[in-house]
Amino acid sequence: MARLPRRSGILLHPTSLPGPHGSGDLGPAARAFIDALAAAGQAWWQMLPIGPTGAGNSPYSATSAFAGNPLLVSLEDLAAEGLLDAADLAVETPFPEDRVDFAAVIPWRRERLRRAFDRFRRRPGAIDRLEADARSVPWAADAALFYAIRAVHGERSWTDWPAPLRDRDSDALAAFAEEHAEARQFELFCQDVFARQWSALRSRARSHGVRLIGDLPIFVAHDSADVWANRSIFLLDATGAPTEVAGCPPDAFSEAGQLWGNPLYRWDVLADQGYGWWVDRVGRTLDQFDLVRLDHFIGFHRAWHIPAGREDGREGRFRPGPGIALFGAIEAELGGLPFVAEDLGLVTPEVHALRDEAGLPSMRVLQFAFGSGGRGNEHTPWALAPECAVYTGTHDCDTTVGWFRGPLEPGDARSEADLEAERHQARLFLASDGREIHWDLIRLALASVADTAIVPLQDVLGLDRSARMNRPGTVDGNWEWRARAGAFGDGQIARLRGLTETYGRLAAVEGEDAPA
Repeated sequence: MARLPRRSGILLHPTSLPGPHGSGDLGPAARAFIDALAAAGQAWWQMLPIGPTGAGNSPYSATSAFAGNPLLVSLEDLAAEGLLDAADLAVETPFPEDRVDFAAVIPWRRERLRRAFDRFRRRPGAIDRLEADARSVPWAADAALFYAIRAVHGERSWTDWPAPLRDRDSDALAAFAEEHAEARQFELFCQDVFARQWSALRSRARSHGVRLIGDLPIFVAHDSADVWANRSIFLLDATGAPTEVAGCPPDAFSEAGQLWGNPLYRWDVLADQGYGWWVDRVGRTLDQFDLVRLDHFIGFHRAWHIPAGREDGREGRFRPGPGIALFGAIEAELGGLPFVAEDLGLVTPEVHALRDEAGLPSMRVLQFAFGSGGRGNEHTPWALAPECAVYTGTHDCDTTVGWFRGPLEPGDARSEADLEAERHQARLFLASDGREIHWDLIRLALASVADTAIVPLQDVLGLDRSARMNRPGTVDGNWEWRARAGAFGDGQIARLRGLTETYGRLAAVEGEDAPA
């Protein structure tokens, strides 16, 4: 297993950045955040998946595993290109500063993207270039056609389209592409702008010694360009509806399990194809990120299959995943496996064996370290391996302040006595009264032997559970949190840099090693 340099970073999804247009994006606030990371001595910026979100606005339920999210396109940067003007950027009714109102923001931003496209398409040769680029990138052509058909048919799921379009009849697709060329070209434009802005942001990060960690969900959304264009590799019926869907069985955090609803793979078909779709997907992700978190790593060993139509995750069965064969195919084609395995949940020795055979670092979460009555578990600091990535918490966890202060949230299988026992053990271990529990856990993460330490920005800011990003097993109110402008200020930057330097994690400077 190749070791990463001893470094640290911050977990923050770009939509959570501040800004005047309702959602964080790849523009000025993102550049300022990179500057702040560098000032704080951080080497990593970790994000959630960056694809276009579908149902529930979840980044883990993207409508394309390859496309970028147009919501992240900076309108200010489009104005700098001359594609928008000041009137286009004006906001008549201010958006909330502390959350993303997706229902309001998405149509408002999309309208501005259409205005920018109207100006772009009048430039000589602009549309010809878009079309030529799409012809050389199959996923881009499929995605643009998917989104155009979806828009023309009232954003209905692809299984509800007319059968010739649903089933990808070549004559029907060609006729639609010609009749609705402008709608399809608008989608190509959105991806082109996203790609250019992403490239510029990544270059800025590199110039500041900051590398990007991405997040690759094992599953994709059913209502996605991926499933529509690749039906043979998913468990679907003749109409395209899933026969089994993904989730997880009941555990300590969810009494009814979780029903994610994603279609599941036909791994036998993928194996016969040399795992080509997966190799392409990983290659696309590695074109954008330096390191990738593999979400739900357990699923590569076995996945929880829930019969379609069930209401929760209690009824299902485990079926085997691809195992080491998939990782062998990826490594053979792409030359490496720059991944961190999210090996959390109902982990078995076989999952550990697969992770070790692939040579991947594991994830450890300090909020999980104190629930064993002092006996220790794999998340306890003394049990960490240097190769792992340690987190104070993740996007699925409460904030550290919310976790410590409680009370328990609905659906949590623990008792209040369990929570108090965790608090007591944490206070003993940290020699702390808990008044700055977030800094206590940050110090613990940075002081640990783990090569990589990642802290959600909410923990750096000491925010309570109102800043939580996601509550697994729930639908409403997730993925909305935003940091207020100036929240990550000089005081937090200086304190984080001091701890980072104290514990030997200061980010690389010129001439020093940097994360590859």
